[in-house]
Amino acid sequence: MNHLNLDDVVGKLHDLPSLPEVVMELLTCIDQEDVDITVLAKKVSHDQALTAKTLRLANSSTYGLQIKVATIQQAITFLGFQTTRKLITAAAVTGCFPEGQCAGFSDKTFWRHSIATAVCARVLARHMRFNQDYAFTAGLLHDIGRLVLVSTYPARYAEAIAWRAAHDCDMLEAERAVLGVDHVAAGVALAAHWNFSDTMGLGIAWHHEPTHPGAGFLATIIHVANAIVHALDIAHDDDELVPAVSAVAWNALGLDEDTYLQVFRETELQFDEISTVLMG
Repeated sequence: MNHLNLDDVVGKLHDLPSLPEVVMELLTCIDQEDVDITVLAKKVSHDQALTAKTLRLANSSTYGLQIKVATIQQAITFLGFQTTRKLITAAAVTGCFPEGQCAGFSDKTFWRHSIATAVCARVLARHMRFNQDYAFTAGLLHDIGRLVLVSTYPARYAEAIAWRAAHDCDMLEAERAVLGVDHVAAGVALAAHWNFSDTMGLGIAWHHEPTHPGAGFLATIIHVANAIVHALDIAHDDDELVPAVSAVAWNALGLDEDTYLQVFRETELQFDEISTVLMG
């Protein structure tokens, strides 16, 4: 069986659906402060489906606004630019990949897991006083490399899914055995292709290995959020395997048992509302 290499995957990135241009701009400027928000708000509002989804998110109880926002500009005023950008990105990314291309791969389960990880990462980040918007976006996109592989090599990825079932192992191991490239490498390639910030790229790159030198704290948060979501089985995945959690990462968050129970509850509550909007 011929293995792919990363260049094969990178070469196919141009065939993937592209995000709306305005979302690409939002992702590129994630670390910039001097952005003309009015111009961006105007550009987003030209995309009616994206605007509608973003405003439904902004008005969800998760964000606790006392008034109902009716425009992107209002959302920015009341929630701030960072949060609104995160919601626009989430609304765009969850609708941009074609579905049902790969035997054995459930798009619905994939997005349930990704959204739940985003929600959990945001809750953890709040407790850690870490940037909640970075945590949410990185949580949402942490496994995006799986969609890259599913979209570009559906038949090969179906083989990897079957290999995983036969060998009762995790998906990373199956991808490496069958494809020669795993979803982490594919996700990092997409992050570069879509001009994600370095912070976001590191979160995606090291969420399975948060103790890697230079991985950054975001990878630790995503690693723990990913494990919590698998353990709670929010995605309703029949083949659920709870990944091994790095004790170093778990302890680095320094949260006590009561706080973790609170995190579990908040994750489950917020997930229902946000997933209804994003997958509706």
